[in-house]
Amino acid sequence: MDKYEQVIELAKRRGFLWNSFELYGGTAGFYDYGPLGSTLKRRIEQIWRETYVVQEGYMEIEAPTIGIEEVFVASGHVGGFSDPLCECKNCGEAFRADHLVDKIVAVADALSNEELDRVIRENNVKCPECEGELGEAYEFNLMFKTSIGPGTGRQGYMRPETAQGMFVDFLRLARFYREKLPFGATQIGKSYRNEISPRQGVIRLREFTQAEAEIFIDPNDKKHPNFSRFADTIVNLYSDEAQDKGVVEKMTLGEAVDKGIIAHEFLAYQIGLTNHFLQRIGVIGDKLRFRQHKKDEMAHYAIDCWDAEIETDRFGWVEVVGIADRTDYDLNAHAAVSKTELSIYREYSEPKVVTQFVVKPNMGKLGPLFKGKAKAVADALKALGRQELEQDNITVTVDGEEVTVPKEIVEFAEETVKISGENIVPHVIEPSYGIDRIFYSTMEHAFEEEMVAGKEDTDDEARIVMRFKKEVAPVQVAILPLLTREELINPARAIETQLKQKGLLVSYDDSGTIGRRYRRNDEIGTPYSITIDYDTLEDSTMTIRDRDSMKQVRAPMDDIANIVHEMIYMGRDFESAGKAL
Repeated sequence: MDKYEQVIELAKRRGFLWNSFELYGGTAGFYDYGPLGSTLKRRIEQIWRETYVVQEGYMEIEAPTIGIEEVFVASGHVGGFSDPLCECKNCGEAFRADHLVDKIVAVADALSNEELDRVIRENNVKCPECEGELGEAYEFNLMFKTSIGPGTGRQGYMRPETAQGMFVDFLRLARFYREKLPFGATQIGKSYRNEISPRQGVIRLREFTQAEAEIFIDPNDKKHPNFSRFADTIVNLYSDEAQDKGVVEKMTLGEAVDKGIIAHEFLAYQIGLTNHFLQRIGVIGDKLRFRQHKKDEMAHYAIDCWDAEIETDRFGWVEVVGIADRTDYDLNAHAAVSKTELSIYREYSEPKVVTQFVVKPNMGKLGPLFKGKAKAVADALKALGRQELEQDNITVTVDGEEVTVPKEIVEFAEETVKISGENIVPHVIEPSYGIDRIFYSTMEHAFEEEMVAGKEDTDDEARIVMRFKKEVAPVQVAILPLLTREELINPARAIETQLKQKGLLVSYDDSGTIGRRYRRNDEIGTPYSITIDYDTLEDSTMTIRDRDSMKQVRAPMDDIANIVHEMIYMGRDFESAGKAL
């Protein structure tokens, strides 16, 4: 049994993860989070909120998970959000064509369908299920379609990412932030992708949770005001050039910017923030790297993109965060489809005198001539240059129709004017987190099995312990009365209440031997266990046990809530909590 199987077995047995629809045989690409899994996932999300909303000041919004078709036409998802699919001619199973050859070629997802077909043929790749012959690859759109309203309704889609809601709300967000760049918005929520063949547990789901930030910045100023926070942070960088050498480079983010490896400070700052967040929730630093997208795999909207990748036991390096400079692609795309200018007015420190080419259509004559289309015709004329306006026949295209405008009703000239500012379309830096993949990686990196003999149990056995970071653990403190006697239960319940009032995640357990209860709590990652015994009744002290070292101290009952809170959130040493036993 490899580590993945061990983690999933524990996750199912102890209430972290369950297969969805298990009563009816289940279906691939869906998982339920059990009581402990939901709590662990919420703790990860809450720390993400603390990082981006509280500390960075990027306020959170919540947009619908269903979007109208126009949104996804503008974003490019209707026309280009697809994966190459090929089906077995024998058993009919469907597969991602690029996944079938990713061990044969270096960057399989950069190949065209024709190139994938050629690689499959030349390497005699067969169906993984029945060894049958595979059909030709074709594009399969990954969005779930739906109909909005009764009857034929309006075409809609389940959103494949949370980002588009923030782009559509750009003008509202700009007003909220008083049009002062940089500003950002965040969103945590469900996204949906109709994956072709999800066979990797929670690594590839059809319904999953994303946490994304869209940070709008001045395209002419990509220096981050707080870059010094991470300038000296050493990270594992797997740049485009380093991938050709097969070597991960350790360097500071400041060095990476100076050498031009990372395009600019804003992007580097987000890499530093991602590195900080992932290690804070328990990802092992040596198993975390940042891989730059190669030029032939770069998304059409990005000029630079880095993936935070975490090393896993079964799946190797798994992308969990994408950090992209999306330029002004999204705002321009939505502006074009919605016919609404998505820009910000930036005032100059001092007015500028400039020469402008000005087109002045005679609206008094355009109106009767073109009626309802007059404004659209005028806007199209204003976009023309001098050479086009000097032609005998001036033509513009409006709503796909070519229109001829009489030359005499259009005036143009160069004018010298004083301007106080300009409209700019911000660029967007986007860190996009896959919470489910991070959840699994956190569990795998926390999982440990060790042999323990003669410490708390009479039997020599393997101790399974989830070494979750204390602030992430789904149960932070276990209350364990030594015996199920009323005189011990009453003070145990009183301590439980104190700890809960302090905001700690507490469980009460009085079933079985104390050693077995310690093991149960080790297995779910509880950092501290508090035992109430008969000495508690005499001197108002209790035993606190540390999960990782299994050491114990005797601490006073009256201050126990503060002691435990300080150990979990304020870095207080366990040894300082009481008298060692």
